[in-house]
Amino acid sequence: MSGGGRGVRGPVAVLCGGWSAEREISLQSGTAVLDGLRAAGVNAYLVDAGDDLLAQLIATPPAAAFIALHGRGGEDGTLQGALEWLGLPYTGSGVKAAALAMDKLRCKQLWQGAGLPTADFAALAADSDWTRVLAELGGDVMVKPAREGSSLGMARARTPAELAAAWRAAAAYDDSVIAEAWLEGAEYTVAVLNGRALPVIRLETDCEFYDYDAKYLRDDTRYLCPCGLAPAQEAELQRLALNAFASLEGRGWGRVDLMADRQGRWRLLEVNAVPGMTDHSLVPMAARAAGLSFAELVAEILAGATCGRPRERSR
Repeated sequence: MSGGGRGVRGPVAVLCGGWSAEREISLQSGTAVLDGLRAAGVNAYLVDAGDDLLAQLIATPPAAAFIALHGRGGEDGTLQGALEWLGLPYTGSGVKAAALAMDKLRCKQLWQGAGLPTADFAALAADSDWTRVLAELGGDVMVKPAREGSSLGMARARTPAELAAAWRAAAAYDDSVIAEAWLEGAEYTVAVLNGRALPVIRLETDCEFYDYDAKYLRDDTRYLCPCGLAPAQEAELQRLALNAFASLEGRGWGRVDLMADRQGRWRLLEVNAVPGMTDHSLVPMAARAAGLSFAELVAEILAGATCGRPRERSR
């Protein structure tokens, strides 16, 4: 099959692992997805994506690939392009959307040009004027590697010395680093599934921000669903998330993270093209609130699989 993934019963290759800094989380996601697909009656098997991945897929082509790779190499358009070249249907966004979602700087520039609300930001480099950057962004910033996930390499900075140190720490993960104006308001996330927004989740943590520990290790992180917003506000947030996802030409499934600023205005943070699917993960939580079991969720994600390649013209 070279078109969509609806009705796929296998064999489906669940691609996970890889070489990014999020490898361990990806392995957990892949195992959970494998169990979910099998519970849904899909013939699926796990592939730890190594250097021989393409050789494996060429030697024994699956009916479709379920991408559960997080971070660079799997979530940034690289794998998506390879699968399109092979003509294999795969889950989630295509090459362009995945690449933009992975690159926070390019994504925020796109949103800025499209008139979508995102926090003020600046690209950082070794010769940045730390004092000037802080002043332009309100004196309080979040520093992030532009192409990393799971909050790796992120730090808050309120002085020029802290900003320089935060840049150095982030640059250990990526040579593209951004500073974003610190947002004081509540943090929310919206899962997108085949064209619709699932119930909004509000995130609360006792950490300074929703960091790696809060996401994966701590047991005191609070996930509120219902999120506490009035129905009209939740609907507004869902519309904004869908618009942000569509602006990248995202498809299938994903997750949009947002925060409110001090005045209560929504500010887009980022799009996750391949969100986590572990027992701490947010998309399965939102799906449960919408009445979908994990098996139903992964089956619906698989149903949206496509090879992304234009159909061959008849001769």
